[in-house]
Order: sequence, then structure tokens, then C-alpha cells
Amino acid sequence: KPYKSKHMKKLKTFSVMILALVMASCEANDKQPSAAVKTAFEKKFASAADVEWEMETDTEWEAEFELDGNDYSANFSTEGVWMETEHEIEEAEVPAAVKNALDSAFAGYMIEAIEMTESPTGTAYEFVLEKGVLDMEVVISPVGEILKTETIKEGDMDDDGE
Repeated sequence: KPYKSKHMKKLKTFSVMILALVMASCEANDKQPSAAVKTAFEKKFASAADVEWEMETDTEWEAEFELDGNDYSANFSTEGVWMETEHEIEEAEVPAAVKNALDSAFAGYMIEAIEMTESPTGTAYEFVLEKGVLDMEVVISPVGEILKTETIKEGDMDDDGE
């Protein structure tokens, strides 16, 4: 009988630990941004629909939402300061200066994804490009200035090519 009792105590302790971990995990996933973040978002994107929040970093929230029939993401600091908005666009929507810079500097690359990015510093166009096994992220200003090029390591992109 003492043998059974000792194992039952361990089993109960283990079960309580598992339950606590599951509850903590659910709490972390259900964490919502502060009122300041939500207010700033609602002020900037009053007609947004299907908003889903995720903690991007310790100091930044990301909202994914629909606006005018398009999928958007917007980032806000934990204090509610807007940092950036992104949404996918079609190649036909890319300004000629941007397309010319891209074609000139990255001939032979295939475009996997295009996003227009808006931030307090201005607008830019982000491209995910592929050439053979090489994937790159390229950011170009509206006037055709290449602002950033970065090789994307395998595993850094999600299923949407981002």
C-alpha cells in the first residue's frame, strides 16, 4: 500500500505541474495589448476588420487585419506609438522608378512577394526575390533608391514567402 500511495502523490504532483504549464501557456497566448495600443490602432485604422494581435517583441505589438479587402499588418510600440504598416501589392502597382531599380540591380531574380511598407520615415517597397537557391529581401524607396538588401537564410521565411 505505501508503494501505491507514493506513486499516486508523484502522479498528482506531475498532473498539477502539467495543468499549471498549460494554463500559463494559454494565458501567454491570450495576452492583449494595452488600451493605449488599441486606441492608437483604432484611431489609425478605424475601418479595420478581423483584427488579431500578437506580441512581436518585448516592446512591440503586431496587428494583422483586413482593410478595404486587403490583408495588412501594423506594428505599434507597447506605448501605442505606430511604427509600421505593411500590405502585399501586385507587381503592376509598383512605381516605374522602383521597378527599374529592381530590374537593373537584380536581373534574373524572380519576385516571390511584394509589400508596400509605410512608416513615420516614409514609404518603401519590400521584395522577396529568388534566384536558384538564393533568396533575398530587397527594400527600395519610391524614387528607386535601394535601401536594403539582405540574404534570407533558410527557415527565416514563413509559408507566404515573408
